[in-house]
Amino acid sequence: MITLPTLGEAFYIAEWGIRLTMLAVVPLRRTPAAAASWLLLIFFLPVPGLLLFTAIGSPRFPAWRVERFESLRGFFADAAKRMAGDDPGVGEAPGEVVELANRLGHLPAVAGNAVELIDDYDAVIARLVADIDAARDHVRLLSYIFADDATAHRVIAALGRAVDRGVPCHVLVDPVGSYRWLKGTLLALRGQGVRVRRMLPFRLIRGRTRRDMRNHRKLFLIDGRIGYAGSLNIVAKDFRPGVTNRELVARVTGPAVAAMSAIFVSDWFMETEELLEPAVVLPPPAGASILQVLPSGANYPLEGFLTLLTWQVARAEREVVLVTPYFIPDEGLLGALITAVLRGVEVHVIVSEVVDQQLVNLAQSSYYDELLSHGVRIHRYRGYLLHAKAVRIDETLGIVGSSNVDVRSFQLNEEVSLLLLDRPGIEDLARIQREYLAGSDELLLAEWRARSRMRRLAENGARLVSPLL
Repeated sequence: MITLPTLGEAFYIAEWGIRLTMLAVVPLRRTPAAAASWLLLIFFLPVPGLLLFTAIGSPRFPAWRVERFESLRGFFADAAKRMAGDDPGVGEAPGEVVELANRLGHLPAVAGNAVELIDDYDAVIARLVADIDAARDHVRLLSYIFADDATAHRVIAALGRAVDRGVPCHVLVDPVGSYRWLKGTLLALRGQGVRVRRMLPFRLIRGRTRRDMRNHRKLFLIDGRIGYAGSLNIVAKDFRPGVTNRELVARVTGPAVAAMSAIFVSDWFMETEELLEPAVVLPPPAGASILQVLPSGANYPLEGFLTLLTWQVARAEREVVLVTPYFIPDEGLLGALITAVLRGVEVHVIVSEVVDQQLVNLAQSSYYDELLSHGVRIHRYRGYLLHAKAVRIDETLGIVGSSNVDVRSFQLNEEVSLLLLDRPGIEDLARIQREYLAGSDELLLAEWRARSRMRRLAENGARLVSPLL
């Protein structure tokens, strides 16, 4: 006679079945740190861990979305060909950087651009509104956060005026980033005649898209001739109570805008299957700057921004300055930063003293002792949430964009970075970074080690789950 296990015994067997099965499943296509975090969670909480892993454990898009992106290969190849032309004219740019970024993002470096770095929040909004008011052909905005507040309504009103002039306006909004305002934002935009779509909506039927895989890009395009890229969302700078954001945005004119346009057109196609234009138009030269646009995300090979950043830190000769609000490096980047110091490179990491995400701040703080003890200099910016994302390597490379230095931007988010590849652009970024340093307090090792034991325990706990943040 066969004796069936009791409910308690069956549950116990199921838990061990989950643990043993996930030992084989979890490590596939994941970093060792992420695999260890998942396995630790599943070992202690098998059923909840399995449910969470099923929901957010696979940083990949469904098959239909992969196929749709593959159908854009010809579109991107044509855009790259138009941009490169017969003579790309980027001899001053570091060739190895250009080639790697090209392989990672499929878009070439181009000369003939004008770039203006703007770190005044209100000035960016005012400039964007003025550019929309001057639009004659089209306006295309992509924003992780698009609010329904007074700041956003200045932009929405300008879009409405453009529509009244017969200018088509398209807007892409991330529904998770904009969740607090989404209903009102969509109503306001559609009320002005703007065509608006949500990016990466959650679908239960046609292939699930993870809610934590987001489109975190910020791209604003006017007439295919003016492009904005950076960290600024379309929302009030103080939308969080007690927190005021400071941002960094690049306003670009010239051929590099074609790359920004290609990214927007592809993102619109991914949500609608509508190709806004069969081929991007190459704007005429507007200056002497050499720029390259690097998109990254689950559809691109490797982890584009992280790959380029780690490699460049490892090759730095004099100075690395890294500005980010959220800093959770992987082991490769952490090792590259420490090794750079040992090679005699001065490494500065500028983070924000103001905290808006406590768990992330605890996780990133867990890296400070190791970095400080090896000579990496950490600076905490006073008074504002320094939300800018900006990297400079010696006098050879500057990066301004939407990507943070954390696992979310590396693996889960769609991001875009603008590479500054000539000395004037890099020097302009260096000037802004010096202002950040002047407005920061340097964190000293002895001071940091005086923090409480409870704080240390909280940091260690947060670090265990940092690969999942």
